Amino acid sequence: MLNIASIFLGLIALLFVIPGLIPLLGWANWISLPIAIFGGALGAMSSSNMGRNLNIFILIVATLRLMIGGGII
Repeated sequence: MLNIASIFLGLIALLFVIPGLIPLLGWANWISLPIAIFGGALGAMSSSNMGRNLNIFILIVATLRLMIGGGII
């Protein structure tokens, strides 16, 4: 059950990350980071790895995009 919740939170975070890849919409990545961290924590408590891995991937993509844009753009 925790894995399903983790995947659900990962998909919600992904909905913010995808538009955040567009220039001048990088602020959306700041919204996705806490969601993905919480989803990753839920995924770490479950017996399966899929939700945790999804949230780690989203964290990496959002963080790299924020680093490229200087944290805001």
